[in-house]
Amino acid sequence: MTSTTAAPRGAESLAPAGLSPTDAAGSPSPLLRGSVFVARKLGLFALTLWAAVTVNFLLPRLMPGTPADAALAKLAQNGPVTEATKAAIEAQLGVPTGNILEQYVAYLHQVVTLDFGISYTFYPQSVGELVSAALPYTLVLVGLVTVVAFILGTLLGVLAAWKRGTWLDSVPTLVGSFMSAFPYFWTALLLLFFAGYVLRLFPTSGAYGPTASPNLSFEFLGDALYHGVLPALTILITSLGGWILGMRNTMISTLGDDYVTFAEANGLKPRTIALRYAARNAILPNLTSFGLALGGVVGGSILVEQVFGYPGIGYLLFNAVTNQDYPLMQALFLMITVSVLIANFLVDILYGVLDPRTRR
Repeated sequence: MTSTTAAPRGAESLAPAGLSPTDAAGSPSPLLRGSVFVARKLGLFALTLWAAVTVNFLLPRLMPGTPADAALAKLAQNGPVTEATKAAIEAQLGVPTGNILEQYVAYLHQVVTLDFGISYTFYPQSVGELVSAALPYTLVLVGLVTVVAFILGTLLGVLAAWKRGTWLDSVPTLVGSFMSAFPYFWTALLLLFFAGYVLRLFPTSGAYGPTASPNLSFEFLGDALYHGVLPALTILITSLGGWILGMRNTMISTLGDDYVTFAEANGLKPRTIALRYAARNAILPNLTSFGLALGGVVGGSILVEQVFGYPGIGYLLFNAVTNQDYPLMQALFLMITVSVLIANFLVDILYGVLDPRTRR
């Protein structure tokens, strides 16, 4: 014989608004789960950021020699270099002094204050001046084209999957496969040769004309847009195919799920089924790739910027590595790493919004 204990009268009213008695008695509320999910992601982001900053500090110091060795080697060609000259060059270039712990504390102060010293390649310009001058060009060129390619490729992938077996599926799939087979540098060279040298439709190098000076006038913005057409087309052509094929393949597998069949059986509009049911779940893998691509935007497109002589972050990074410019390399690597971490953090939060199951 079993006995049951009746719940006290009014127990249901003790539950907070929006929660069932089961939620009040046992499982946490959706708001609490969401808060715990965000807090956990923030903790992981902070730990990863500290690790990235520390690794960025250690890597240059594990390399053989000092940053002043290249300058000293050039001076040694004209005769022996004294210790006083060596010490003066190291002080002028800002070579770190003290033990490793003192250098680490000084480096953390540099990171907080965004002061990474003087560039060896573009002496006496500071690293901050170089980065602030190159970053807008990269963000406008690579960032804008990446967002446009993602949106356009995702929509074309949804259309191709929804109309599979028709020409609306065949054309985007074939064109996307063809475009994704071309590497960045090869597409850039083809556009540079035919549209730049043969047809002379667009400039072949630079971000603006030789007589222009950077400002916010419509004349300069139009000139900068004109110079950015070929680099933008290169990135768009080579990246669009991947977004189309990735979204199409995931969308096709999603269309076979039971909830899509149930939605069709209930007579919902095809547009609603395609966008709000199938595409919302199929976009998650593409969203992960977009987060990585968006985080890498700050790093620029090294090959494209190098081919077109475009003064973005990628072009700056190439010169820094070529000339062993440690302060500039360190600042750029840290900036790229932090941007990737921030993009991944935002994608994780967006995952929790699109798919509540990931918050558990």
